[in-house]
Amino acid sequence: MIGNLPKNILHAVLETIPLEFSVIDKNEKVLAWNKHHTRIFKRPEAVVGRDVRNCHPKKSLEKVEQILQEMKEGKRQKARFYIDLPLGPQDAKEKVLIDYYALRDEKGRYLGCLEASQNISEIQKLSGEKRLLD
Repeated sequence: MIGNLPKNILHAVLETIPLEFSVIDKNEKVLAWNKHHTRIFKRPEAVVGRDVRNCHPKKSLEKVEQILQEMKEGKRQKARFYIDLPLGPQDAKEKVLIDYYALRDEKGRYLGCLEASQNISEIQKLSGEKRLLD
């Protein structure tokens, strides 16, 4: 990152960006997440410091473990998937995009993983152009 952000500005940025994220360390412990009250995938605050395996449904756990192992081994930098979840009015299904990104230091050493999720249903409806302030 170029420049330095004061802690209060960094906090505001992380809460404002239009996606929710979770961060785990290289030992697969949950460090933090944003948008606590409006998350798609809600979790109790007690999860901080615990194993990430406690945050995923059993049916997807094997795939999550595979992704994290491949990131540790340097075989994978990113994993993307998307699912339909009942988030809309009357639990209408909406598309949620989920990306996992390997976090690495300047020398390429694995530090952990960033999981970013976003409801993209409205984005999928975009067409044409809309210019600034139109």
